[in-house]
Amino acid sequence: MRPERRLLDPKHTLYACGLAIGSQAVVNNFVPLLLLTFEGEFGLTLTDIAVLVGFNFFVQLVTDFVAAFVVDRVGYRPAIVFGQVCAALGLIGLAVLPGLMAPFAGLMIAVAVYAVGGGLCEVLVSPIVEHSPTEKKAAAMSLMHSFYCWGHVFVVLVSAAFFLAFGIRHWRVLAVIWALLPLADAWYFTRVPITQPPGHQGMKGALHTLRRPAFWFLFVLMVCSGAAEQSVSQWASAFAESGLGVSKAVGDLAGPAFFATTMGLSRVLHARFSERFSLPRFIAVSGVLCVAGYLMLILSPVPAVAFLGVGLVGFSVGVFWPGTLSLAAVRLPLGGTVMYGMLALAGDVGCSVGPSLVGFVSDMADGRLIWGFAAATVFPLALVGLMVYTVVRARRAQPLQGGTA
Repeated sequence: MRPERRLLDPKHTLYACGLAIGSQAVVNNFVPLLLLTFEGEFGLTLTDIAVLVGFNFFVQLVTDFVAAFVVDRVGYRPAIVFGQVCAALGLIGLAVLPGLMAPFAGLMIAVAVYAVGGGLCEVLVSPIVEHSPTEKKAAAMSLMHSFYCWGHVFVVLVSAAFFLAFGIRHWRVLAVIWALLPLADAWYFTRVPITQPPGHQGMKGALHTLRRPAFWFLFVLMVCSGAAEQSVSQWASAFAESGLGVSKAVGDLAGPAFFATTMGLSRVLHARFSERFSLPRFIAVSGVLCVAGYLMLILSPVPAVAFLGVGLVGFSVGVFWPGTLSLAAVRLPLGGTVMYGMLALAGDVGCSVGPSLVGFVSDMADGRLIWGFAAATVFPLALVGLMVYTVVRARRAQPLQGGTA
């Protein structure tokens, strides 16, 4: 493959990928900070909000599926640049479109545009990092996923500070400001080296992968992972504001920021100590902790304990997504771009279903989010069951595992 002549060295490829994940953190976590604001300003119901949140991940999963089979032909660079431009345009549309048409329709269009960008980022960042000519790829991959968490924290902190300084009524200005991040990263990706493997290898590996039962086991595991994570993450701010009776600023900090911080810490710790533990057992134990965190959210009448539940869920889900990719990378080494795309699709199915289930159930329960969280507990419970099955199977025949991460 002919080497690309660019001004920047390969380390900048990792920086650009980190910024791309930061952009994804913006498109996934900025709107959830405004859920109650949209309810009051545009007259949306909890069901409307649930559809809005779920639609983001639905469009991302459709993008994952389409991109998995066309990215190799289009090329990594044009696809990732296009994705970042979409993320920027969607955030700008968020500020502009509700004033030009029916608010709910405008929000849905804006969400659809930036969700395309989020989906392309999700499919492309992992293979770009994997094929980049840098050392310690496994560590780079694990830490790369933690950047989403730090990006989430940054989004919450900056947004909370902006709202305190200028008022929540100026949220449109902040949406346009956030659009500058993916726009700058789109230019950055035109300047960094990107190594892409021959497309036919990815397709050949994909056909082999899709015939294997192990892939579909991992597919379901990714669905549960995304749902267990986003069911709490997407509703943490609203839960803190309405369910716990705290202010908007405190809700944003004590909910989403706390969740993202604990999730990021767990991913850093997993990257540091993963060689000491069996990954399936690690994920199974994390699943048990996740169930415990959900129960704290549901059952505790004490706000401080409920806040700890948010953090415990964040810490426990941190290993789910990158851990499943680690299993897949070792167990299914020929999967290629299509494997990453299909597993991203599975994760986004969970990310769409989980928060939507919380919203629908809560709406039927007169707005009580604890009932939505109770329904969503099925996802970490299912994940625990899958991993217990894996651990038991490992003692008998061929284990479904990837060794250590």
